[in-house]
Amino acid sequence: MRPIIILAAFAAMSFAAAPIAVNAQSTSQKVEAEAKTMWEKFKGSWTQTKGAVKEQWGKLTDDDLLEIQGRREQLVGKVQTRYGITHEEAEAQVSGWERKYKSM
Repeated sequence: MRPIIILAAFAAMSFAAAPIAVNAQSTSQKVEAEAKTMWEKFKGSWTQTKGAVKEQWGKLTDDDLLEIQGRREQLVGKVQTRYGITHEEAEAQVSGWERKYKSM
C-alpha cells in the first residue's frame, strides 16, 4: 500500500510541475525568436547598425565590420579577439548592447 501512495504522490507532483516546465520552455523560445528577429533587422540595416557597434567597440576595424555583416556570432568573436576577453565576457557585452540598442 505504501509504495502506491508514494507513486501517486510523485505522479501528482509531476503533473503539477509540467505546466511550469512548459511555460519556462516557451518563454525561452520566445526570447530566442525575438533575438533572432532583432538580428535579422540588424542585418537588413547593417549600414546604420555598424555605427552603433563601432561606437560601443571602438577597437573594431572597418574590415571587422565588413566581415561581421550583422551576424551576432561574428560580432561576439571579433569583440573577444580585439579586446582579449573570454567568449563568455564577449557574449555578455553583446547581450548588454542588444538590450541597450533595443531600448533606443
